[in-house]
Formats: sequence, C-alpha cells, structure tokens
Amino acid sequence: MRPSRPKPATSAVDTALEKRNVPDMAAPRPVRGLYAVTPDTADSDLLYQRTEAILRGGARVLQYRSKNPERRLRLTQARALLELCRTYAALLIVNDDVSIAQTIGADGVHVGRDDASIATARAALGPRLIGASCYDSLERALQAQRAGADYVAFGSFFPSSVKPQAIRAPIDLLHAARARLDVPIVAIGGITPDTAPALIDAGADAVAVVSALFEAADPCAAAHGFTRLFESRH
Repeated sequence: MRPSRPKPATSAVDTALEKRNVPDMAAPRPVRGLYAVTPDTADSDLLYQRTEAILRGGARVLQYRSKNPERRLRLTQARALLELCRTYAALLIVNDDVSIAQTIGADGVHVGRDDASIATARAALGPRLIGASCYDSLERALQAQRAGADYVAFGSFFPSSVKPQAIRAPIDLLHAARARLDVPIVAIGGITPDTAPALIDAGADAVAVVSALFEAADPCAAAHGFTRLFESRH
C-alpha cells in the first residue's frame, strides 16, 4: 500500500465534501477518440447540461479544467462530472490538480510544465492515467514517455480562443511523434470538425476540443460529428 500523503489545510466545508472513502482504481483503458475539455465556468448547471449532451454524443474522455480559486466549487463540479462520466462509461481526467483527482477518485490527471511532475502525480495516483502537455516539442514528449506518462498532448495546432497565446505546433509533428512514441497522442488547440481529419490522419489518437463542443448550438450533435471521424478511420 502506498504511504499516505499529507493533505493541505482545508475548510470545514471542504472537509465535509471530502468525507468519503475512494478506493484505488485499476489502470483505465487508453485514451482514444473524442477528448472533451470543459470550459472554465462557475455556472455548474450549464456545465453539467452541456457535458451530459457531449458524453451522450460519444465523447470517451472528459478533462475537467477549472482555474476557479474556490476549491469547494471545483470539488463539487468534479464529483458531478465524474458521476456523468461513469454513467456514459467515459474517463474523467482532472487538469493540473493532483489533489482533487486523488480525492474524488478520477481516472487520472493532466499536467503541464508548470504543474506537478509526472513522478509526483504517479506517487499520488498509482495506476491511474497521467497525461502530459508537450506543446510543440517531440523531445519533451519522449521525456514524458520515459517518465511514465500514459499519453501526451501536442498543440495548439490552430488558433484557439481559449488560449490565444498558446505555442503553435505544426501538423508534421504528429507524423514524427507517431513514429517514435508508444503512448497515445492527443492533439489540441482550435480543433473543429473541418480541421480534425488532418490531425487524425497525421497520427493523433484523440482530439481535445473545447469551444467546438461547449459553444455548439447542439453539443450532442457536435460530439457525434467528431466521433464519426474516428469510426470512419477504424
């Protein structure tokens, strides 16, 4: 059994939210297909409604991404999203926050260069999934694979309203990564149904999408459109 890790100080409300036993999980299945990423919002009802529609449309992975400073809100949202993912047999990955992923029993965590190391995340989460942002760097991806990452993400491949200043990655990077990596590859950044096929053909195992899903007039139909792209290639 892994040694317990000290928890940061929490409020009485946080303590009440965290009072439940979360069993260790077996290693989740690999990352494939439509990888939905939540927008940063405090409107929980709208978040749940749109997420449910996207999962119904076929998203197999959901990343919960929130920079809200209120831990109570992030815990509440993460737990509700985990329940939705369980209903639709989808994976829930928490962005950045290893502590919340560990507390709620999420399927994994996604870390960037300014977040916890892969080794730290692995010590906390055991066999659960750990993804690593690699931006436009194949060398960073190779290092992440050697460190034990379960998948890597490249991008932004296209202009993104979510991260307009994000590093841009060339599509040829996916060809090179496919030839040298053994772990699944996720493409991210400004992806739409029109731009996704080129990324999939170049070697992406999954496409991570925010705006084209959560801002769609019909999120379920939008998700289904993305999932069909993968079905037609396998």
